Amino acid sequence: MPEQPITITAISSISSLGKSIEEVWKNYQQENHLFEKRSLGDQEDWVAPLSQKTKLAITALKESNAKYKNLDNTVLYALYASRQAIQKAGWKEGTNFGINIGSSRGATGLFEKYYDDFKITGKASPLSSPTTTLGNISSWIAHDLKTKGPEISHSITCSTALHALLNGMAWIKSGMADRFLVGGSEAPLTSFTLAQMKALKIYAHCQQLSVDTLSYPCKALDFEKNKNSMVLGEGASVACLEKGVQKSSLAIVEGIGYATEPLEHYVSISSDANCFQRSMEMALGNIPYDAIDVIVMHAPGTLKGDISEYRAIQEVFGDHLPAVTTNKWKIGHAFGASGMLSLELAILMLQHQEFITIPFVTHKRKPKKITKILINAVGFGGNAVSVVLGKV
Repeated sequence: MPEQPITITAISSISSLGKSIEEVWKNYQQENHLFEKRSLGDQEDWVAPLSQKTKLAITALKESNAKYKNLDNTVLYALYASRQAIQKAGWKEGTNFGINIGSSRGATGLFEKYYDDFKITGKASPLSSPTTTLGNISSWIAHDLKTKGPEISHSITCSTALHALLNGMAWIKSGMADRFLVGGSEAPLTSFTLAQMKALKIYAHCQQLSVDTLSYPCKALDFEKNKNSMVLGEGASVACLEKGVQKSSLAIVEGIGYATEPLEHYVSISSDANCFQRSMEMALGNIPYDAIDVIVMHAPGTLKGDISEYRAIQEVFGDHLPAVTTNKWKIGHAFGASGMLSLELAILMLQHQEFITIPFVTHKRKPKKITKILINAVGFGGNAVSVVLGKV
């Protein structure tokens, strides 16, 4: 008897794109970016925060339970998206499903707050440890959804969310679980996190552009740019994985791949992204290269990151180059949540049969139909993941 495929039966997110799948798709069809200028330190910088309407929903969630008032936004974002996802998938609270939701930075804002208080008082709050551990995210979601399955949190930097998908797949394939909630959450819009990115000299310069949303601070996939242009975003995105094709199935996970290459620099990967070459080849398996219609690239908007990934794609696909796109020009880089936000874009393109272009990039290839999409993510140090999704 052939092995049953694993499908994605629901996906939900909360980001600058909005808090519903309809709002997300509507925003993807617009040519404007979703960045705004914000003073997080001693000067203004571009960031991609949640909209005011979305922030109100998170505030309402925070105030709905006294226990939630002391939680970091990474937990609240993931909790909000998780509630939406299981409702769409038809999973009931209190049933047996696993949870694996990670984060690159974890409870950044809350940790910084507690540390600032410690510097002033010399004492730590009793809640400082339990509310800033990385395991905080999945454990609180498990508590909220009353699941009886395993709950796991992890950090593999910017490939965290897609590594969660790999882990959920492994549990299901092993027969240890039939359903898994997977994804990532990130709330990195703090002055210290921003300062870290600027210290690496990869952040977009705010003074170069006006506030006009048709000027693009993040030039992801623009290979003519001469400066780094990464911009931070925030949010969470989670997906429901199930064994077999269900009525609610949105896409089939047809291939998964992963690779790590030796560290050459704290943030960079090799010039031809060897880790991406190996992860894409593993994900493709026996799938013909010309069967891939679109690649959603990681493409953070940095000089080396964008071009090295594209070189890897050229090396793997040769004359069968698919159409390529990314979402970071619009919503920025949400670190550990970014891979699942890219996977959400892929699912929407499969559903609507519409390729989302980048306004300032000339797209030489636009698919007439979309049946298979490859999604890439990579973290600091070359922790690459590639996932192939197929139309149900």
